Amino acid sequence: MKREFDPVRKPYTLSILVRDIPGVLSQVARLFSRKGYNIESIVSGETDRPGVTRITIVLLADELMVNQIAAQCRKLIPVLAVKILEDGTSIRREFALIKVQAADRSARDEVIQMANLFRANVIDVSRDTLTVAIFGDESKTSALIGLLNDFGILEIAKTGTIAIERGRSTIYDDNKLKEEYNYGKNVL
Repeated sequence: MKREFDPVRKPYTLSILVRDIPGVLSQVARLFSRKGYNIESIVSGETDRPGVTRITIVLLADELMVNQIAAQCRKLIPVLAVKILEDGTSIRREFALIKVQAADRSARDEVIQMANLFRANVIDVSRDTLTVAIFGDESKTSALIGLLNDFGILEIAKTGTIAIERGRSTIYDDNKLKEEYNYGKNVL
């Protein structure tokens, strides 16, 4: 039996500006948990403005779900702005450290050549291992990991996705939405 409506889930990226206060990351993550949304990736870091942190969250959702969670995020008191980043108008990157076995000189040379092809850097060398650092989109990282699997990956440490809009658009451009949701926050 075919269902009439089957929402299409795909990865969405939310960029959220928050006041840099203790517990704000936990507060945002709890909102996702309460609503039953699984966070695929979450990254938090400072911005160009003192006291403001950017949280980038990737979640698997349909359009309705992502719009609902964005609206809920905007209602949180420490949240200053929320933007859903579109695929074609934003840049997404991740960073990975990959420790791989390289038992002999020929294996080390092959790993170094692969790293060079992917514009990755070998950042640590020991007698029987190499650690490679790669920065790029998820498909680039996955492709390198797939090739390095043949040598024996010992460990991987990856960041989540960081993202920003292309061109002149910024998260600060959403003034109408920001003012609308911030109205009651300053009254308290």
